[in-house]
Amino acid sequence: MRSLFLIFILYSCNPSGDTFVMKGKFKNFSQGELYVYSLGGKGRIDTIRLADGKFDYETALEDTVVLSVIFPNYSEIPVIASPGSSLRMVGDASHLREVAVTGNEDNELLTRFRLDIAEQTPPEAMKAAAAFIKENPASPACMYVLNRFFLTRADADFKQANELVSLMAKAVPANLSYQELQRQVGTLKSTSLNERIPSFTATTINGRHISNTTLQGDLNIIFTWASWNYESQSIQRRLYDLVKDYGNRLTLLSLCLDGNPADCKQTLSRDSVSFPVVCDGQMWQSPLVVNFGIYAVPYIMLTDRHGRILSRGITYEEVKRKAEELRLRK
Repeated sequence: MRSLFLIFILYSCNPSGDTFVMKGKFKNFSQGELYVYSLGGKGRIDTIRLADGKFDYETALEDTVVLSVIFPNYSEIPVIASPGSSLRMVGDASHLREVAVTGNEDNELLTRFRLDIAEQTPPEAMKAAAAFIKENPASPACMYVLNRFFLTRADADFKQANELVSLMAKAVPANLSYQELQRQVGTLKSTSLNERIPSFTATTINGRHISNTTLQGDLNIIFTWASWNYESQSIQRRLYDLVKDYGNRLTLLSLCLDGNPADCKQTLSRDSVSFPVVCDGQMWQSPLVVNFGIYAVPYIMLTDRHGRILSRGITYEEVKRKAEELRLRK
């Protein structure tokens, strides 16, 4: 599960906090565990245990947040959780796309949207997602839809995302989180596919000064990782092996999101690396992370030798495939 930097706390509802309750009942899923993730960058925050196909879950909240309930097959059901609210999740584990979340208007609105697009093609779902936000800009359900269809896709269209979040901010002008999100997405506009990455300078953990001229390979890999994310460390090792295999046709720029550069150095001490690693301790507020429009760990972005963004948010396997295509063109 990737950690997102975008702010998904929606409304300040109760300064003292209150209990959020969710009950569930599923067919064809008698026992097991579900995981609750926050779309606000905290990763997994809880575990739900099922017995006889049922669960009862409650937690204290101070604000309305978007949660994602993850099933063993990695399917997700979004939930808008508010202090003092009580929801019910009902469905068949064999048909998770049809799971219904009821209890308040926003969750029921989001459920109808999910059911409506269940059988649509990706282009049709994208159009439906844009229409949903335009028709319901004040609903917190828009945060999930914006994130799912416009921010975390490999072919993310940040220009369209900026237009949609502007509608949301206008509909709820008192929501400071929407204003911050609008600022962040506005920054991302310049990092859409086929755009050139912004000019940059930085200092690596070894004191080396780097800039755009560092990325001179036919294919350049910009990668984010952290010492607290083992998946990202594993991918980085595989990327480094790939770069060594291709020589100077591939380059790797590593951005570590550790809050303490010493943690980054300690992790790297176990590996012999020769690629530039930047870790300034600013985590999601690091200038390179912000300017490159990076929103997840792990995260891969590819550019050509002219700095044009070829791909973003892709997997290691996709990088390897593109590198093999590069070899064929040699």
